[in-house]
Amino acid sequence: MGNCCGTPAVTEGKKRGKNKQNPFSIDYAVNHGSAGGGGGNKLWVLKDPTGRDIGITYELGRELGRGEFGITYLCTDKESREVYACKSISKKKLRTAVDIEDVRREVEIMKHLPQHPNIVTLKDTYEDDNAMCHKHGVMHRDLKPENFLFANKKETAPLKAIDFGLSVFFKPGERFTEIVGSPYYMAPEVLKRNYGPEVDVWSAGVILYILLCGVPPFWAETEQGVAQAIIRSVIDFKRDPWPKVSDNAKDLVRRMLDPDPKKRLSAHEVLDHPWLQNAHKAPNVSLGETVKSRLKQFSMLNKFKKRALRVVAEHLSVEEVADIKEAFDMMDINKLGKITLLELKAGLHKIGHQIADADLQILMEAADADGDGTLDYGEFVAVAVHFRKIGNDEHLHKAFAFFDQNKSGYIEIEELRESLADEVDPNNDEVINAIIRDVDTDKDGRISYEEFAAMMKAGTDWRKASRQYSRERFNNLSLKLLKDGSLQLNNEAR
Repeated sequence: MGNCCGTPAVTEGKKRGKNKQNPFSIDYAVNHGSAGGGGGNKLWVLKDPTGRDIGITYELGRELGRGEFGITYLCTDKESREVYACKSISKKKLRTAVDIEDVRREVEIMKHLPQHPNIVTLKDTYEDDNAMCHKHGVMHRDLKPENFLFANKKETAPLKAIDFGLSVFFKPGERFTEIVGSPYYMAPEVLKRNYGPEVDVWSAGVILYILLCGVPPFWAETEQGVAQAIIRSVIDFKRDPWPKVSDNAKDLVRRMLDPDPKKRLSAHEVLDHPWLQNAHKAPNVSLGETVKSRLKQFSMLNKFKKRALRVVAEHLSVEEVADIKEAFDMMDINKLGKITLLELKAGLHKIGHQIADADLQILMEAADADGDGTLDYGEFVAVAVHFRKIGNDEHLHKAFAFFDQNKSGYIEIEELRESLADEVDPNNDEVINAIIRDVDTDKDGRISYEEFAAMMKAGTDWRKASRQYSRERFNNLSLKLLKDGSLQLNNEAR
């Protein structure tokens, strides 16, 4: 039976009951020195553990059970494939010297006992010092909802972070100056050109805010407005549905979005926050239809564009259609009338389109209208139109006319609602209004041909377009804000 001790984050704040200082807090370590060996200011529970990184030898699987101090996981030896149970004890819960001694004594007793058919056997012990994503010295720098995918369509599917194209290795204390990331998710210190791994926690905090209320915490009509909202870092907890959200959830969001990276929670501290630790006990409170409709807005604009692409495809010339049909037949290796992800990857490679697997997966899901995991010819045509930039002005005018049913020269709210009736609930005004708001750049409440064409031509390089936007426009904006004094580089904090 495996027994491992995992280091949690140290969380600050008020404690209930007696004011007992956690021996594994940073302050305690500085004031009291180390314990149990290990050197420096680190505190260790186990006197002679097998190692510090259990992941080298074992794979941890599903949760088997939990108690007051620890959680027991299924544990598999990577070489022998033998299965064990691993008890993981959170140091954050060891608040007194007595708690620490209890764990040490338990381990020592189990080591001392001889093997017996009716007594569990302790195989190995591990005690780590660091945790989570930043443990391996990698900073993602572009965390946003689009960069997380579920492994499958099951309710219990694991969520996976993807797209490490902007990621970098970092060393403790190392600072970075390059402007990268996606606008709404940038931490203030990125704009100040002086940042470290704390920026990932900020981005995750923005994502959490969006998941809880459906809109970004820092938003404005212009990129300069977005940047200034990020610098101000004023979080709105008054709008609906925040009054329904628990205080613990709001506390976590607030501490993840602290503009001072030194005060911001670490990744480990986030995972050890009471709101996450007690998630299984939290009541299932509905946040209402407002949040649901707001979250739908993330995908609706893409549906509008896909619908327009299908209209463009219907107006292609015989030559253009033949060319696309030839490409489809070339990629459809199994001749089933459908293209799989692997066939699409191989086919795009043949015609000169090099796409990362993560980007290809998103492209596939965006084009797969019926959700069967493959592309039929109709779905493939929309992709081809996008990639080959066939959508010239003649095609775009025809697509615009499809939406502009009253021939007024504008796509109005009622026309958009009717055109997207299959995609959006006709009674969901908030989603339709959001599409108009995003595309209608002159804010006259309707979509002109110029605005429609700009939407169709934007992002031809898929998600790399947003990166280019971030690198160039926010790079220039950062310099502008530095000159006018909006950003203060002489302070790492705000």
